[in-house]
Amino acid sequence: MTLYTRRILILIVALCSMAMSYAQGFVAHRGEIPGSYDFWFYDPETEHDPRAHFPLLIFLHGRSLCGHDLQRVKKYGAIDAVAKGRVIDTYIMAPQNPGETWSPLKIWKIVEWAEEHYHVDKSRIYVYGMSLGGYGTIDLAATYPDKIACAMALCGGASVRNLQGLSTLPLWIMHGTADSAVSVKESDKVVEAIRATGDDSRLIYSRMKGVNHGQLARVFYLRQTYDWLFSHSLGDPGREINRMFDIDINMINAAYRDLNNDDVLPFSGDEE
Repeated sequence: MTLYTRRILILIVALCSMAMSYAQGFVAHRGEIPGSYDFWFYDPETEHDPRAHFPLLIFLHGRSLCGHDLQRVKKYGAIDAVAKGRVIDTYIMAPQNPGETWSPLKIWKIVEWAEEHYHVDKSRIYVYGMSLGGYGTIDLAATYPDKIACAMALCGGASVRNLQGLSTLPLWIMHGTADSAVSVKESDKVVEAIRATGDDSRLIYSRMKGVNHGQLARVFYLRQTYDWLFSHSLGDPGREINRMFDIDINMINAAYRDLNNDDVLPFSGDEE
């Protein structure tokens, strides 16, 4: 192999690596933040007023995507939803858990990084996740209830002990009664802890009869999911929860049908 050929091959490998890192607008960040996770970050690159600030959506994956290969995080959830045609006109961060309980502190370090490098609307930070990511969602919301606009936890539970803050923010918990991977009793415990505070007015609990663990992954592909999330803000009077949306098993089963015909999700940027 000549020196010229070797250089061409090196260039091709480098370009392929860059292409993988920038797929669908998601940029891979490895070792970017000491003491935190590797992560994907998505900037929709829409044309907008440079003074406008945009929401930030945090996606937390389940145990099957844990490890040190960021490509695994593309298997389902936010990144795959965008790849399949769901237009989510907002910043998205998708960290990778190496194989442990999600750390709210480590996640928030990435949020702070995003706030430093992008025009993040701090009043509109959202988190959703399933399975281990459902636990992470509850833990993050319980740890930073005054910074999370709302949260959606699928087939998870809680790892942190203090759950009192969950009663102060809009939270939608979903869990199937036929879940053999994470018992629905784990979500029941979280709901009981919220109700024990005497205020469950900001809680929606969808305890879905006969639904199994994997079925809920389709929630990430539903338009209703994002319409509901983005309808909340820290500035809402009383931080009331939006109960105008419904997600049932029929919607979940039909989640992929309109992905390629999706329109841009509605959002108006707030000027500084």
